[in-house]
Amino acid sequence: MNVSNKTAALAATAAVVAVVGISVVLSFGSSEPDRFAQCRKGVGSATAKIGGPFTLVSETGATVTDKDVITKPSLIYFGYTYCPDVCPIDSTRNAAAIDLLSTRGDDVTPIFISVDPTRDTPPVLTEFTDLMSPKMIGLTGTTEQVDAAVKAYRAYYMIRTPGDPATLVDHSTQTYLMDPKLGFLDYYDRDATPETVAESVGCFLDALKSEGATPGSGNGN
Repeated sequence: MNVSNKTAALAATAAVVAVVGISVVLSFGSSEPDRFAQCRKGVGSATAKIGGPFTLVSETGATVTDKDVITKPSLIYFGYTYCPDVCPIDSTRNAAAIDLLSTRGDDVTPIFISVDPTRDTPPVLTEFTDLMSPKMIGLTGTTEQVDAAVKAYRAYYMIRTPGDPATLVDHSTQTYLMDPKLGFLDYYDRDATPETVAESVGCFLDALKSEGATPGSGNGN
């Protein structure tokens, strides 16, 4: 891919990501009061139907399910390691938020799910996640496994030129806050800073503690 073509592709990718970034999360009506209203950053996220079972392959090569990896509050992001700028920036932001949370004693797991399983083998994911954070878990799998996870999280991706080793991938860019018992709690767009994410996640965890629940254990919904 020459420089001009790559520049055009990156511009097109950014445009698609921008559109997807504001439309991927859908909300549905609910009459129940939102007990975490003061913590939320995502518009309509209180009633968004996001998350569900998945089976993927971890960066260690082991086959894992959502129950194996979401064992504590987790920040989940869909991307790919060949991504020229968006994924590294967002993943760095998530890692920084995790570090801020750890300073206040909160243990949150960053999870990176690849939407480029052909190139993102477990060793490639290991190199990427180790660079981002020692806590980050990288997940890949077959195309069918990845598609199932993407569908469960109402995310999006499109490989621009299948078979091209230098292809770019359009994808949604939200980061999802998940709890192993409560499920989906909130999402964060690309413009959220590490401080914004950490403040919101910390608010959720404090709310659970005030209810007498240990974050990650849940207390019913």
